Amino acid sequence: MRAEPGETLAKQLALVIDLNVCVGCHACVTSCKQWNTSGSAGPLADEKPYGADPTGTFFNRVQTYEAGAFPGTETIHFPKSCLHCQDPPCVPVCPTGASYKRKEDGIVLVDYDKCIGCKYCAWACPYGARELDEERQVMTKCTLCVDRIYDEKLPKEDRKPACVKACPTGARLFGDVKDPDSEVSKAIRERGGYSLMPEWETNPANQYLPRRVTDQAGGATKVQPKLGGMS
Repeated sequence: MRAEPGETLAKQLALVIDLNVCVGCHACVTSCKQWNTSGSAGPLADEKPYGADPTGTFFNRVQTYEAGAFPGTETIHFPKSCLHCQDPPCVPVCPTGASYKRKEDGIVLVDYDKCIGCKYCAWACPYGARELDEERQVMTKCTLCVDRIYDEKLPKEDRKPACVKACPTGARLFGDVKDPDSEVSKAIRERGGYSLMPEWETNPANQYLPRRVTDQAGGATKVQPKLGGMS
């Protein structure tokens, strides 16, 4: 069932990314790619993404860059995918109704049968979370592995997004951010979770947990200021 624009939902599934323990290994990227070249919710055309002729379509990417001034620079690994915004700008601009937000769990999806590949949703998304599948000429994005998380044929411990299952450091948490007792809600409260670029007023469901920096001289730990472009 589709949520109406501006509708307040009782449930909102989302990812919470712990930047303090992400090591930039790209296990989330490769596991996402593997699942979505075989899953039903978001099959990608490039079944051999690391072969001789990859198309380069990804649902999840990890950006790595340096922050600070030499010699005290730090390497930052920043995973980014669709944030499943509570007010997604990609939905109202779609001329065919292919982009929509689910009422039952808040996941933002694309109906590939309705998508005409016009890229309006990609232009509307301030996070660059949508990519065109060049072969099928449809817009693609993270689905939170909707075909996996509800699959009762899978063991309960596997009913989570592929990226969450694959992360070796536990940097990716998954759950209902509207449930105050969920693991993700507790992490957001206790660790000061924050949204990516809240100034766009899209109310991203996905949240980030800030890095902690240890003072080498005194041994004290402090929370690193939120990364640029965020507040």
